[in-house]
Amino acid sequence: MSAGNQVLDKKIVVCVDHDLADLIPGFLEHRWTDVQTLLKAMGAGDYATIGKVGHQMKGIGGGYGFDALSEIGSGLEQAAHQGMIVEEVRKLLLKLVYYLAHVKVNYA
Repeated sequence: MSAGNQVLDKKIVVCVDHDLADLIPGFLEHRWTDVQTLLKAMGAGDYATIGKVGHQMKGIGGGYGFDALSEIGSGLEQAAHQGMIVEEVRKLLLKLVYYLAHVKVNYA
């Protein structure tokens, strides 16, 4: 976990620039959509979609202050490219769901 994140009472606290406050709810909602996309892709053995979603998540997470999402995205991208689709993607997907369910945003 990056220096800007802390685990407190099972909540993952992320400090985000106050200027992004209006964008964060939609940003996080789109990550839940990513979860659904990844589940479908996993079921279909669709490496390309998993790699694409992972790549996008890797690129945008840090820009919003969610470094852990970038790390998960990077892992998904690598797993898809290396053909470790079932076990590794399942672990990363569980990590993503846990993160999204427990993240609490503080605005600085």
